Amino acid sequence: MRYHEAANFLFNLRRFSMSPGVESVRDLLAELGDPQDGITWVQVAGSNGKGSTARMVESVLREGDQRVGLFTSPHLDDVRERIRVDGRKIPRADVTAFVETVKPMLVDRAADGDPLTFFEVQTALALWHFDRADVDVGVLEVGMGGEFDATSVVDPAASCVTNVTLEHTKVLGDTIEEIATTKAHVAPDENPLVTGATGDALEAVRAQAGEVVTVGGPDADGDADVAVTYGGRVNHTESLVSVESDPLGLGVEARVPLLGSYQASNAGIALSLVRQVAPELSADQLGRGLRKAHWPGRFEVMERDPTVVLDGAHNPGACETVAETLAEFDYEDLHLVFGAMHDKDHHEMVAALPTPESVVTCSPSIGRAEDAEVLGRVFEEAGVDPAAITVGDAVPDALRTARERAATDDLVLVVGSLFCVAESRTTWTREKLPTSVDDESEAERVLRDAEVPEHDVTELAPEGVHRVLKTRLGARQATIVREHALEAGASCGVSGVESGELLDVVVMGTNAQFRALLDRLPAEGHGLADVADEVRTVLDLDGEPRRVEASASGAESYPWADGTAVMGVLNVTPDSFYDGGEYEAVEDAVARADAMVEAGADIVDVGGESTRPGAEPVPVAEEIERVVPVIERIADLDVAVSIDTRRAEVGRAALDAGADVLNDVSGLSDPEMRFLAAERDVPIVVMHSLDAPVDPTREVTYDDVVGDVVDELRERILLAEKAGVPREHVVVDPGLGFGKSASENFELLDRLDELRGLGCPVLLGHSRKSMFGALDAPTDDRLASTVAATSLAVERGVDVIRVHDVAENVAAVRVAEAAMDAETVDE
Repeated sequence: MRYHEAANFLFNLRRFSMSPGVESVRDLLAELGDPQDGITWVQVAGSNGKGSTARMVESVLREGDQRVGLFTSPHLDDVRERIRVDGRKIPRADVTAFVETVKPMLVDRAADGDPLTFFEVQTALALWHFDRADVDVGVLEVGMGGEFDATSVVDPAASCVTNVTLEHTKVLGDTIEEIATTKAHVAPDENPLVTGATGDALEAVRAQAGEVVTVGGPDADGDADVAVTYGGRVNHTESLVSVESDPLGLGVEARVPLLGSYQASNAGIALSLVRQVAPELSADQLGRGLRKAHWPGRFEVMERDPTVVLDGAHNPGACETVAETLAEFDYEDLHLVFGAMHDKDHHEMVAALPTPESVVTCSPSIGRAEDAEVLGRVFEEAGVDPAAITVGDAVPDALRTARERAATDDLVLVVGSLFCVAESRTTWTREKLPTSVDDESEAERVLRDAEVPEHDVTELAPEGVHRVLKTRLGARQATIVREHALEAGASCGVSGVESGELLDVVVMGTNAQFRALLDRLPAEGHGLADVADEVRTVLDLDGEPRRVEASASGAESYPWADGTAVMGVLNVTPDSFYDGGEYEAVEDAVARADAMVEAGADIVDVGGESTRPGAEPVPVAEEIERVVPVIERIADLDVAVSIDTRRAEVGRAALDAGADVLNDVSGLSDPEMRFLAAERDVPIVVMHSLDAPVDPTREVTYDDVVGDVVDELRERILLAEKAGVPREHVVVDPGLGFGKSASENFELLDRLDELRGLGCPVLLGHSRKSMFGALDAPTDDRLASTVAATSLAVERGVDVIRVHDVAENVAAVRVAEAAMDAETVDE
């Protein structure tokens, strides 16, 4: 069984309606050996804020070195987003293995008229995966209600009801009290239920759960067990919250990457839950965990000038909170993009939002979506000028229309459903991986990685030895692209996943065929004009440059602007894997920097903490003491200086001492790092890293190491951009040796050109790495292997190589560049 077949089996379970109770899930889990046993569970119920609260709990627990599983719904563009361990999506291989195991039982149950639903099976998949991943804590977002929800198959150690509003009344009850009662059934046996409910809802929660911990909202009267304060927006992506509770020992002030006063309540609930399962965490750990709790699609500011906000508010209460948060922004006119499901209270949702200057209604690509014309009539009945209402169709086109209307000082808000947000978000996150296919077997690999059905792989692979682009599109978009690709003479394979997520699409053809395809797409609508523009840029059909052009990035002064730059490694540490202790003394380090510049280095990279496997973390003050004196001495050399660190405090001290570039080996794990890069207007290297220093005991599974690395780097880049770092200032590093096997490292080396699809310069740090040991290269002599890899990297368009041996690798760069542009050699 391949992944697309497994995914289709799961999505087909959506045809079964929910039946109350957890017995069906319990039966399935029993068949799997009761994987829920032995894991500490946190269950998050409520009407609004469940996802944000669950994400906060997970993020804070990970600060305490807990291995944490997170189960949420719905997903934005990939069903695997619902199930994560330590932030990483469940691998496709695990989804396939699970379905192969449970399919016979599920088919038998369906045949007997007692089927399990999609959500029930997804819940079982999450618990099964968390058990296999050996998580310490699993955090479960309740799907609906609480008493009969599939997640209630576990016995939680801690649980909450975030708040209660009228929702799903046909299932949960007609009154606030009835809904609150069913939600409160998630109360744990050993700990009090945590809740932000008020009024009649709180009384119903108390009656059902007994002992509760109440979390007061920012406007509460002060009698709650946990007091929270909302300090307002501190920048365009973060707000300040404080959480106080003497009984729980909470006294935390932190920034959270979520806006709105209700997020203060969510933070208070999250920390109260954490206190119950991990009371040992310090205030610093709690604060850091909150600041790392990014949650896409929840008042997410995607860009400025004009400000564009995505929010998945899908009921009147959530729309009210969006309106409150909008009041924190200064803007001239509001332009709405509104798409909602047909079973929602559209009139109350629209009434809760501010009156827009213009609105474009649209219909997300899902059967439950309300007709855009109906939504337009709702706005008209709400008093919006009919001339300001545009009835759209596809979400991406509606977003494009609103952005074109908006002036620099205006605000564009996409709202009404997470499905609407998901389709809009692809404007910033769409995958575009260009590569070249040299033979039929490579074409087969590319097509199978994209989950193209086997009969199409067999048909398309012989024709696929061309330029290749892999992207992800909605189902309708994919159909149109395939039709026009065939008309243009190109080959096109589309993922066999039939519904429920974005689809992998592989287009193979000549430059002329790509041009013909892209010329046809804008007239089709469905956001394909933007797709065509993006693909044309990535493939650069007018010149095929091998790297991000300086003229395009505005980075003419960067060392990598005119060719591959060589970054020399200068470790001022006693324990780095190759040169530890050699340059620990300042004078030795300065002499080494002089020698590297003389040998042709373009950048000197100063590091004060080893990231080798098993290395002990260095205190911040000690790291600063190691690097600052060296940087001060070499800052005047005719070379750029970068600081190799995972801590913003060290980065700030290094920039003050004269450094020019931040090299973050942890991929922005310190939330302040991206804001520092924006504040100082300096380039920042973002490395794909699961652990820094490397944890040699951690096993990591990739479906496709290149695709997975690109996917995870894309979100890191987006974080930097939302903090104010221009994309041209972001340099990506695939992180060879960091959570990858030798074979995976060589796969990355071979396919480095695919990283160009991220639209950023690429850095490769391969110098004397253990991967070369797989080729029998001695530990103390891996120079030849490093130089060979450097030549490959230059040919594949890498912009920066990071090496210990500068002279030899400078020579390799020059030879490789001369071979690629021989005409310039005699000039």
